[in-house]
Amino acid sequence: MWATILYSYDIDMYKISPYTKDRAKELGVIVKPSKSKGKKLDVFKNDKKVASVGAMGYKSYPEYLKEDGKAVADERRRLYKIRHSKDLKSGNGFYANKLLW
Repeated sequence: MWATILYSYDIDMYKISPYTKDRAKELGVIVKPSKSKGKKLDVFKNDKKVASVGAMGYKSYPEYLKEDGKAVADERRRLYKIRHSKDLKSGNGFYANKLLW
């Protein structure tokens, strides 16, 4: 009988959008798919990890834009910024806002 096959790659790895790559370049950071369980991105500045952002299972602005169109994406962005208004000035919230929204 066949044994269970284990794969060495993570099928749930987040694919970084061109939107996010462009935003990262503007901020002077590097983004990579996160190694933290349940997160989309790890953010690096000067070769040091500064944040893990974006919950897997929730869409970001580029995902809404691609799947649902600009009107829906803009509304979801507006609601995100209201919902997270206290978190947007620093740390993980700052990077999530700037890179994913």
